[in-house]
Amino acid sequence: MGQDLKVLEEKIGYTFSDFSLLKQAMIHSSYANEKHLPKYECNERLEFLGDAVLELVSSEFLFYEHEQMPEGELTKTRASMVCEPALAFCAKDLELGRYLLLGKGEDATGGRKRSSVTSDAMEALIGAIYIDGGFANAKEFIRRFVLKDLESRTLFYDSKTILQEIVQAHFKLPITYRLVGEEGPDHDKSFRVAVYIGEKEYGIGTGHTKKAAEQDAAYQSILRLHKKNIK
Repeated sequence: MGQDLKVLEEKIGYTFSDFSLLKQAMIHSSYANEKHLPKYECNERLEFLGDAVLELVSSEFLFYEHEQMPEGELTKTRASMVCEPALAFCAKDLELGRYLLLGKGEDATGGRKRSSVTSDAMEALIGAIYIDGGFANAKEFIRRFVLKDLESRTLFYDSKTILQEIVQAHFKLPITYRLVGEEGPDHDKSFRVAVYIGEKEYGIGTGHTKKAAEQDAAYQSILRLHKKNIK
């Protein structure tokens, strides 16, 4: 496990002075329960702290990035940037799931790919960096791994809505999402969904839920439409 976490350190570009903090950030409550560790040794306390640091850094980022945006819009935008799916998306980029210490049951039922688990680990990692290296290092990590490529991520998370708006403006045809395949055991299924505008297929997406596959399919369709300068 130690060697794995060294790889994670290289990925995030931060070396811990207190390596045990990184390990704690990866300990899920199911592992702590299984190993009869005290509750406070799982990553939930670090997650609590990381959540607060993330909120401050993302608030400051939006405050300076959008100088005329009103408070209500800032709050809404921040919420979408640091919501569970957004953080899980960032965790996926880092392959954070593979470094987690999970209980056998949680692991067997697909915990390494579960958004709630990986997004919490992302916040715990921020908390661990904050304690180990201070605010500047935590901020650098957040700006590098959470606040990057926001436009693409917004496009991805709002893809079904955005696609609906594009189609209403340019096509006047119905959108349908059709399940075209699924594979894997019940606890770790992968779904494939195709998007049709009228009777023409525009994109295929995959995901661990039908909803996620639809989102991905809509995103692929938007990218294809953008290439044709349809926005």
